Amino acid sequence: MNAPKRILISRCDAIGDVVLTLPLAAILKQRFPNVVIGFLGRSYTKAVIECCAAVDVFVDLNDFLQAENGANKECQIWDAIIHVFPRADIARKALQLRIPWRIGTRSRAYNWLYCNKRIVLSRKHSDLHEAQLNTKLLAPFGIQQGFSKEQLGALFAFTAIPELARQFRALLSPGKRHIILHPKSQGSAREWGLEHFEALIKLLPQEQYQVFISGTKAEGELMRDFLLRVKHLVTDITGLMDLSQFIAFIHAADALVAASTGPLHLAAALGRKAIGIYPPIRPMHPGRWAPLGPLAVALVLPDSCTACRADASTCSCIQGISPETVAALL
Repeated sequence: MNAPKRILISRCDAIGDVVLTLPLAAILKQRFPNVVIGFLGRSYTKAVIECCAAVDVFVDLNDFLQAENGANKECQIWDAIIHVFPRADIARKALQLRIPWRIGTRSRAYNWLYCNKRIVLSRKHSDLHEAQLNTKLLAPFGIQQGFSKEQLGALFAFTAIPELARQFRALLSPGKRHIILHPKSQGSAREWGLEHFEALIKLLPQEQYQVFISGTKAEGELMRDFLLRVKHLVTDITGLMDLSQFIAFIHAADALVAASTGPLHLAAALGRKAIGIYPPIRPMHPGRWAPLGPLAVALVLPDSCTACRADASTCSCIQGISPETVAALL
């Protein structure tokens, strides 16, 4: 194949995973300036993908899987597909749609049936960051150099940010630093604990900082007692915004504190101070999942975390990071 005209990046999992995949679009644009980049994803991550100026087309997962030859040209006119997050049904459909280059890893048995460009890549035991591992899938395009985390943190191309609605902009008090605390993770990460977030809130002078508590509506219900205790010190925005407006709100704020979650990676990609709180456990540790960006910080204790490896509810290693440490960074 000559220089590809249309490349589809496939990553149909969570927000943070999608964010850490977006640098691939910018790298491909640098290598092939006239290429059209598509991103295959789930509908709930569309707002994230549309913030990236290096992505030209969002392709919905359901539309792709239901496409038939001749029925949906948007799903079948790709010169190449990169299976960043492996799924057998997507790989099978890419073959059915006769996409010429189908790139995946050798470690998946079904890729030997459905992919014709197979890369040696093991994520489980690698010391590389997730975003660095993603770039290994670009080898068939002649892109084989290593990328530092600093380089990748500058390649999100998050320039197509939605405008923040007036009612949400009105929540921001002029003259203060706006801090978003995102205590929950929907079960995707070890959590710091609401008592630590409460202590952090009390360390931040109200005359200097305006603190917001974010999360889904369901997470707001889980944090009801906590929110009642700190209601005079914070603004509760749980369940208040859709993803597009939440991205715009993070962009308007100064900093965000969270465990290894999608909002943390969004804040880092948006160039905001993103303070991530991590356990020292592979593969959850920041070596693999730290936020990338000019103001991103990952906090982790230098412990082995063996005692609490099996029980996330009693992770003393992540709870050993003090609110005073986070407050000093803010």
